[in-house]
Amino acid sequence: QVQLVESGGGLVQPGGSLRLSCSGPGRISGITVMAWYRQAPGKERELVARIAGGGVTDYADSVKGRFSISRDRTMTTTYLQMNNLKPEDTAVYYCLMKTPWRDYWGQGTLVTVSS
Repeated sequence: QVQLVESGGGLVQPGGSLRLSCSGPGRISGITVMAWYRQAPGKERELVARIAGGGVTDYADSVKGRFSISRDRTMTTTYLQMNNLKPEDTAVYYCLMKTPWRDYWGQGTLVTVSS
């Protein structure tokens, strides 16, 4: 079973930056959307950012102007650049790659924003 792998999480002080990466074991055919979700303790998983096949991006209001989603040209890796991090950004971050046939998820990477 294909499993995406996220990396780049960790502990950072408020105002700091992190860059998350996500890739699969190989190229996944037919990807239409790459996205990042997050789930904070006691809360539901929420969409953070997504990038469609044409390069159009979409962000949650809470991260607009601070986070940036991108992908590599081969459509095998997606990145989430997170700047000016706040304590409320603390969560497990998951990546998603969608195809017309199924969704692929990663196992999550923990981001903790604390002084």
